[in-house]
Amino acid sequence: MTRRFKQVDVFTSTPFKGNPLAVILDAEGLSSEQMQAIARWTNLSETTFVLPPTDPAADYRVRIFTTQEEFPFAGHPTLGTAHALLEAGLQPKTPGVLIQECGVGLVTVNIASDGGLAFRAPAARLETMNSSLLPLLHTTLGSEALADSHPPVVVNMGICWLAVRLDTAADCLAVIPNAAALDELMRRTASNGVAIYGPHPAGGPADYEVRALFLENGIQIEDPVTGSANACIARLLPARDYSARQGTALGRDGRVTVTYADGDPWIGGKAVTVIDGTLRAA
Repeated sequence: MTRRFKQVDVFTSTPFKGNPLAVILDAEGLSSEQMQAIARWTNLSETTFVLPPTDPAADYRVRIFTTQEEFPFAGHPTLGTAHALLEAGLQPKTPGVLIQECGVGLVTVNIASDGGLAFRAPAARLETMNSSLLPLLHTTLGSEALADSHPPVVVNMGICWLAVRLDTAADCLAVIPNAAALDELMRRTASNGVAIYGPHPAGGPADYEVRALFLENGIQIEDPVTGSANACIARLLPARDYSARQGTALGRDGRVTVTYADGDPWIGGKAVTVIDGTLRAA
């Protein structure tokens, strides 16, 4: 049978400048094994599968798969799935708000009048990285330009990032990661990857530059634009609105807005559909 399928570029309004996401809009009846096979075939960082909600408060339920495993939550899949569903005609139960059901529970997505979307960052567990790992971190990044007043922190919100602040955005962009050291650092911090960030000077293209580094099937990967990594970083910063740029090192131009309400960060951006059609699947 055929199922509705979209490929969406997230955290951009310009096609091919953000982070792509595959969305299967009617996934009911697919087994976990079939979902994993489809996600492996799309070969994107994540593929989402939309299902009827089990919680009456939710507008929809989503399962999120990488090419290797299922995630209970991820950021750019949350915004990309919401965009795809709204474009396909989903009417929210509450105007201006979507409620997504996923592995971490219910996630609220606000719908702005200009088409932008923002999700409330899930609650997070914070654990300062053991200082004995600093030499390994320096080797991983090929840099010692770590901001002394901001120790690296493991931030876990269903997906887990080691968030590392560098002195400047330029230091962030200068990082050339060491894959073997990154693999060891991820294991020793029990993290899904390392999110590095550094401030731009006043008047720069954004307030912060962000990069997200991890390994997949033993291969070093840099994610173009990462909602969960930005959400983890936002949990560490003062509750003041700011903007972030990500993907520069890959020739992308992802743009993330972070706003705070009642102390919680909301991670926002735009999305654009680049492929709209059907997928042949059982």
